[in-house]
Amino acid sequence: CVSAESIIATVGEDVTLTCNYDAKYYGRLSACWGRGAIPNSGCANEVIKSDGKSVISRLSERYLFMGNLGGGDVSLTIRQVEESDSGMYGCRVAIPGWFNDHKHQLTLTVVAVRPNPLKVETKEVKERTVTVRWTPVFDGGRPITTYRIDLKNKQASWDTAVITEVSNPELTQLTLVDLRPAKSYNLRMFAINSVGMSEASNVLTVTTKEAAPEGPPLDMQLEALTSHSIKVTWKPPRPDIRNGVLQSYSITYREYDSAGRQFKRWQHLSVTATRELESVILSNLNPSTNYSVLVQAKTNAGIGPASTAPLCSTLDEVHKTSTASTITSTSTAATMWIQDTTSFTSVHKTSTVSTIASTSTAATMWIQDTTSFPAVPPDPPVVELKEVNDNTISLLWTPGFEGDSPITGYYLEYKAVNASWDYTKTVVDFSPDQTEATIIEINPSTYNIRMFAKNNLGTSKASNILTITTGETGHQRDDHLTTISNDTHAAASVEESPSGHLAAIVVPVVLVLLSVAIVTTWQLRRIKQRKGSLNM
Repeated sequence: CVSAESIIATVGEDVTLTCNYDAKYYGRLSACWGRGAIPNSGCANEVIKSDGKSVISRLSERYLFMGNLGGGDVSLTIRQVEESDSGMYGCRVAIPGWFNDHKHQLTLTVVAVRPNPLKVETKEVKERTVTVRWTPVFDGGRPITTYRIDLKNKQASWDTAVITEVSNPELTQLTLVDLRPAKSYNLRMFAINSVGMSEASNVLTVTTKEAAPEGPPLDMQLEALTSHSIKVTWKPPRPDIRNGVLQSYSITYREYDSAGRQFKRWQHLSVTATRELESVILSNLNPSTNYSVLVQAKTNAGIGPASTAPLCSTLDEVHKTSTASTITSTSTAATMWIQDTTSFTSVHKTSTVSTIASTSTAATMWIQDTTSFPAVPPDPPVVELKEVNDNTISLLWTPGFEGDSPITGYYLEYKAVNASWDYTKTVVDFSPDQTEATIIEINPSTYNIRMFAKNNLGTSKASNILTITTGETGHQRDDHLTTISNDTHAAASVEESPSGHLAAIVVPVVLVLLSVAIVTTWQLRRIKQRKGSLNM
C-alpha cells in the first residue's frame, strides 16, 4: 500500500520526512528515498539508500538518516531546505515477497521567508560622518535586494527618521555623511528580499565628535573706558553651530599706527567660557590710540571664525595745568570709532616678504646641491561616479602611481558646491585595498567630492573633482567640510590670498636666476680678460 501526506517548511530549516517499518518482525531491511512518484521497483531520482545497517549511497551531504536504522526508522532528514527542495518524495522499504514492499509518499512545500535581522556595529565616528558595517545574514531563501537605513536624532521618535534604501546587496559597510558635530544619533537597519523586510537590527547610538565652531561670537562691542583701557563684550556663537562645548575665547588685539598707517604686532588673551554674556578689559594701552580687536570661540576640537568690530580709540590723556588745583582736559572724553580697512591679506604679504628675505641667502647653496632628491608621494587616484540613487552615492576610484612608498590609505573630502575647500571640510578615510565606497548624504543637495592618496612619505595632490546632486537619481553630489586655522599668530583664521602664494614662489625663483646670471657674467669677464693678456 502507499500512504501519502503533505509537509510545509520554511527555507533554512531542517525537515524530516517520516518512514518506518517493523524491524522486530521483518528484521533489518534495505530502504531508499527518491524524488517523484514511487515506481514499480526501486526509487526514482534516488537521493539516499540504506542496506538496513548503514547508508550505502546518497546524493548530497544534506540528505541524512538520523533515526535508528536497526529499529526500522528510515525517516529522511534534509538539512537547510531550499525552495528547490519542494516536490514529491517517496520512501520504499524492500519487504521480502511479491508486491510486499512498504511505500510511503510525501509532498514537501518549502516557503521562502523574510531575511534574518542584521547585526550592525560602528566602524568609525568622526565630526560629520559615521561608518557602520555588518555581517551578511540568512536571506530567507530569496536574495536580499535592498538594505534600509533609518537615522534619527537620539531624542526624537523613529517617525522623524531619515530613511534611505540602498539597492546593493553586496554591501557590508556604508558611510553616512553631513551629520552635525557633537550630536547623538540612533541608527537601525533592515534587509529586504522579495518576500518582505526583516525585523529591525540592533539600534546603534552614536555621538559625533566635536568640531571647531562654525560661527563667530555674537554682538561684539568695544567701549573705551580710560586712556589706557578698552572693554570688550560679546555673546557665544549660535548654539546650533557651536559644534561642541565652548571651552574658551581667544581675544587678539593690535594697535593701529596712524602716523605710519600700519598695524603693529598682535597681542593675545584667553578667557574661559563661562556665561552667555562675556567681557574682558584690555589694559596697558596707549592713550588716544586706535585698536583692532578680534574674538574667537574655541572647543576642544579647534578655534572658530572671528568676530570683528570697527577700530576703537582709547580716551585722550588728561593733562595738568600750571595751577596745581586745576585739572583741565585737552579734549572732550569720547569714544572714537574708525573702520578698520586693512585686509588680512596684507598680513600674509608681510610674512611672505620676510620669508623671501630669509630664503634668498640660501639660494646659492640650493643651486649647488644637485645630489639630493625629495621623496615622491603617491599620485592622486582617479575618481568616478558609479551611481547616484536618491541620497546614496556609489563611488569607485583607480589608484595612481604609489610613489617611493606603498599607499597606506585614501581619504575623501566633500563640501557644498558654493563653499570653499578651505572653509568647510568633511573627511572619510578608506583602507589601501579599497577602491569602492557607498556614501549616504543625510541632507540632499549639490556637492563637490575629491580624493587623496597617502603613503609614509606624504599625501598626493587632489584628484579630479566630482560635482554631484543628491536627492535625484542620475545626478551628482557634494559634501561639507569645515577646516578652521588654529594659528594663534594669525588670530583671525584668515584665508591666504592666491597672490601671496604666487609671490612666495616667484620671487625666490627670480632671485635664484639673478644670482646665476651675475655669476655667469663675472666668469665671462674673467675669461675675456685672460684672453686679452695672452694676445698681448
